Amino acid sequence: MKGPRTSVPSPRRPRARRAVIAAFVVLAAMVPAAGTALGAQEVEAELPYTCAFPSGPQAVAVRVAARFPDSAAKGQAIVPADVTTTVELPETAVAELSTAPGTEVRASTELAVALSQGEARAEASWRGTAEPATVPAEGPLVLESAGDVPSVTPGTTGELHLRAGGLRLVMEARAGSATPGPAQESPAPVSASCTLGEDTPEDGLLAAIPVTGGEADGPSEGPSPSGGPSASAGTDAGEPGGADAPPGRLRVEATDPKDAPPCIAEEPTPVTLAAYVTGYSNVRKLDGANLIPVSCMIIEQGEAGSPGPDDQWLFRQPADVEFSYEGRRQTPPARATFLTYGFVPTTATVVLEQTEVMRLESDFYLGDPVKLDTAIRASLVLRLSDVKVNGTPLDVGSDCRTETPLTSHEPEPDRFPGPHIVLDGFGLAPWEGQPEGYQLTTGGPLTSEVTIPAFTGCGTSDGEDLNRLFTAAISGPGNYVKQMQGQTCLVQDLNPDHCAPDGQPVVIPKPER
Repeated sequence: MKGPRTSVPSPRRPRARRAVIAAFVVLAAMVPAAGTALGAQEVEAELPYTCAFPSGPQAVAVRVAARFPDSAAKGQAIVPADVTTTVELPETAVAELSTAPGTEVRASTELAVALSQGEARAEASWRGTAEPATVPAEGPLVLESAGDVPSVTPGTTGELHLRAGGLRLVMEARAGSATPGPAQESPAPVSASCTLGEDTPEDGLLAAIPVTGGEADGPSEGPSPSGGPSASAGTDAGEPGGADAPPGRLRVEATDPKDAPPCIAEEPTPVTLAAYVTGYSNVRKLDGANLIPVSCMIIEQGEAGSPGPDDQWLFRQPADVEFSYEGRRQTPPARATFLTYGFVPTTATVVLEQTEVMRLESDFYLGDPVKLDTAIRASLVLRLSDVKVNGTPLDVGSDCRTETPLTSHEPEPDRFPGPHIVLDGFGLAPWEGQPEGYQLTTGGPLTSEVTIPAFTGCGTSDGEDLNRLFTAAISGPGNYVKQMQGQTCLVQDLNPDHCAPDGQPVVIPKPER
C-alpha cells in the first residue's frame, strides 16, 4: 500500500489533497540524555502517609511502584520506568468529597522524591494523573496515577538512593454522574498535602542503584546526545547534551525530546492523519529560547475544494486538529528554565491546554509554481506548576494559568473571532524541480509571533497573590515561534515509510532555530 501523494494538484483538474499541519506553541524545555540506564529492579513500596484534608488529618495508604536499573555508570541518565502512585483513601477520607456512591472522581498526584549520593542532594517531582474512579458504596476509594517522571544523572560514583517524600493529592468529583436526574453543580476540588509517617521503614527508600565509574553492568540504551539547551534543576549542567554531570552533583532532567509520546488515533477514518512536531519558542521578556518537546497531533481532514465561484484557481483543504497526550488535548508536561529578570534561575513545569478544536486551512494557488499558503488557528491556555526560584519551591496553587488563550495577529477577524494564535506555513511547488518551504504531506516550518496574556489563579495556600509576578516576568508580545512538522502518517493506509504497523508516525522532526 502507498501513502498520500506529494505531487501538486493539476490546474486542469483540482483534486483533494491529504493535507496536514500539526501546529502549536509550547514554552517548555526538554533536556536530552547522553545515555539511558535501563533495568529490571522492580520496586513496590507500601508507605503510610498522613494527609491534611480540610476537615482534619487522615491516615492514607500509598503504594509507589516503579522499575529501576540494577546499576548505572557515572554521567549516565537513569530514567525510572512504569511509575505509578496508588492512593487508598479510607471511607472517612472519601467523605471529604461530599459525593454519593457511583460518582466519578478524577485525581492527580505529585510525589517529591529525594535523591542522594554521598554528599550530593537533589529532589525530583513525580507527577501523575489517575483514570476516573467510581466512589464505592462502602470501603476505600483507590486512585492509581501514572505519568512521566524526570531522569537523574549522577556526577560521581557510589550508591544512589531514591526516597519518597511529601505527597500532594488533588481530587475532583463529577456531580450528576452517580444517579439519573437533573444535573447538579460539581463540588469544589479537594486537595491535601501528605507527609510520610515517622516510623516508615528505611525512611521511604524506593531504590538503591550502584553507580560505577565505567560502563554500566546492565545494558544501556537510549537516544544519542543532542545540542539542545539544558534545563537542569538548579545546577550547572555544563555543555548541553554532554555525558557528564557536574562533579559531585545530581542532575535532574526531563526526558529526551526524541522520546516521542504515543501518537495513535482512537477512531481513525480514511482521512485521519497523525504527525509529530517540535521546534523552538522564544520568551522575549526572559531573553531565552526553549525547545518545544516532541508532541503528537491528530488531524481529521474535511471536504476540499474551491472556496467560491470566483476562486477557480484556489484550492482549499480544511481540517480539524487536536493534541493527543494520554487521552487529553494538551502538550506533554515539560520543564522550562530561564533567568528571571536576567539573574534569578527559575524553573517550572509548563503545559498548553487546548480549549477549542484547532482549525486548519491550507490553500493551493494553482500556477507554475503552485503557491502553498497554510494557517492554523489554535486556542491554547498556558499552565504553570512546580515552580522553583533559585532552587526553592514556590507554591503557585493548582490553577496557575494565562487568563485567556495566547494570541497573535488575525488577518480575518470576522471569520475567526475570539482569542487564538495563527501559525503560518508557506511553500512553492514548481512543475519541474524541487519544492521549497512547507509542504502539506511532508511537513516543514511553521512560524508565528505570539502574545502571552496576563496570568490568573497563581497564588499560595496562605492567600498570597502571584499573578502580577508572573505577568510582569513572562506576559507580553513579540514571542517568536518556529516549529517543525514531520512527515504525516495516513493512519488507515500504513505506508511503511510514513507509518508504524500500529498507525503511529515514524518520522520525528528535528527542531530548527
